[in-house]
Amino acid sequence: MTGEQLAGTAVPHSTDYSAFLRQQLAAQPHNVMGHVLSGEQIWIKRAGAPHGQGRYRAMALLAGLLRLPVLRPVPNPGGPAAIATEVRRLTDLAARGIRVPAVLAAQTDGFAMRHLGRVGEETHSLGNEIDGAVRAGDATAVLALWQQGLNTLAHVHRQGTCLSQAFARNLVRCPDGEVACIDFEDDPAAVLPLAVCHARDALCYAHSTAIYLPASGTLHEARARWAAWVAQGTPDMQAVLATSIGRMRWMRHLPTSRRLGRDLQRVRAAYDLLVP
Repeated sequence: MTGEQLAGTAVPHSTDYSAFLRQQLAAQPHNVMGHVLSGEQIWIKRAGAPHGQGRYRAMALLAGLLRLPVLRPVPNPGGPAAIATEVRRLTDLAARGIRVPAVLAAQTDGFAMRHLGRVGEETHSLGNEIDGAVRAGDATAVLALWQQGLNTLAHVHRQGTCLSQAFARNLVRCPDGEVACIDFEDDPAAVLPLAVCHARDALCYAHSTAIYLPASGTLHEARARWAAWVAQGTPDMQAVLATSIGRMRWMRHLPTSRRLGRDLQRVRAAYDLLVP
């Protein structure tokens, strides 16, 4: 986990995760907090308020008008339902050999999971790591980190599943250099065909990382690597991705500068990666 509250709570060495979870859910002031328990760091996530569904209906309407299934929203209901979804997804992904935080205890209004890094040390997102390499002028590191994200997506897809929001902020680099995946309050495969989920993962990753490529002089090489990555996907995923990109050609008219904001600059950078 990254950037949340860390409490200095410590308990005797006999670890009872369920009892500690019950205690902290009633006492901690924030929905997500880190705690030190028997010499290890864990995170406790408490259910927040249920989410309204109005914006999801609006997004679904937009996706229909644009004929882009990859833009269909995946509702996150919030509250206990989101906790149940995240616990289920983390357990399933771990069983498939995908690195995620280990679930230690769970109840309807929250759960406890193991920290992905060392006690008291933040695990940085892949996006932050790539950004740091860009700032350092290390093009080799930019490409290596970016490729590592692609490799992670490929591994997830080969296991017959998908991420929830495959942005670089939800891929974290563990102390051993491997990438883990976080944030699973929704389940795209419950509402979308798997091929659409895989294309959605690809587009989320491109949107969150493509902006670093021209800045580091690596766009040309990244295009070749992207094409090779797509070629390894299933024919259904390739077809969904090709159709989606074809219907997004309006993005080529966006400016490459920040004149219209960082978000649209990211969209244009993604288009430049996807359509050489």
